[in-house]
Amino acid sequence: MFKTKYYYDHKTLSYRKVETNKVIQLRNVLAFLSASIFFGIVGLLVLLNSSIVNTPTELSQAREISNYKFQFNLLNKKINQLNIVLEDIEQRDNNVYRVLFETNPIPIEVRKAGFGGINRYENLEGFDNSKLVIQTTKKIEILTKQIVIQSKSLDEIERLATDKEKLLSAIPSIQPIKNNDLTRMASGYGYRTDPFNKSRRMHWGMDFTAPRNTPIYAASDGKVIRVDSRSSGYGKHIRIDHGFGYITLYAHLNNYNVKKGQKVIKGDIIGYVGSSGRSQAPHLHYEVQKDKKRVNPINFYYGNLTPDEFDALLKLANQENQSLD
Repeated sequence: MFKTKYYYDHKTLSYRKVETNKVIQLRNVLAFLSASIFFGIVGLLVLLNSSIVNTPTELSQAREISNYKFQFNLLNKKINQLNIVLEDIEQRDNNVYRVLFETNPIPIEVRKAGFGGINRYENLEGFDNSKLVIQTTKKIEILTKQIVIQSKSLDEIERLATDKEKLLSAIPSIQPIKNNDLTRMASGYGYRTDPFNKSRRMHWGMDFTAPRNTPIYAASDGKVIRVDSRSSGYGKHIRIDHGFGYITLYAHLNNYNVKKGQKVIKGDIIGYVGSSGRSQAPHLHYEVQKDKKRVNPINFYYGNLTPDEFDALLKLANQENQSLD
């Protein structure tokens, strides 16, 4: 390339040699360098503030955000699985446990109640993944509330189970005189012929004939509330409060084996067969009360009778014969 340069002079219509000036050359070089540096800085700033080029810090933050998003999605899946498990527990709670313990199920609108009122998630809005974060937070809060409700329900069922166990121990469940000691079952619950005036009247218990001083057993756990002969017609008798509205009465005794206020358990000997009070012969008159109403004792012998023994007793109890008191 030629170092000497020429230009065309229109005035003289001839080519003239370009005269070089070092000062001008230096100025041009500095101007070029300045412009290059300026545009270079502007270009770098544009790139740094665009999505094309990321700084190491931005790359690290992007990886963290991606990891958080992955963790939130994973958490959502776990919450969905927990909801399935919780729904199964809720169904068992309503359809099994509460039915078993005879209590009302928890309404679905109570279990699934949402969160109304003010915007609870306003502080989570305005971010790139706000929808995911809000959705996950809402699921966690609803799940937490449902777990609290179910926890309280299980506490109630535990209490009901304890009460149920006490109830089962309170229900009269054995025949007050052993079959081996019985002479016969003389009269059952219902209308019977009065042995004294031969009129037809209601017989509120069951009469078991047995030799005098045959042991009489507590039909279930309870507390002795009466041991006296001050009730008309019953003679010497015992009353036991078993709780839950159950009271049993044992009448026409010869002797007592308990005192008022004493606690007894099922099968304890509480007294002995006699013929005190309005009675024709040695026997036990046995009554069961539920919520202050006298009920048929035949329904409370499942604890010590075989099915065959119960059927035989049932046939005898249904015979409309003459009572012994």
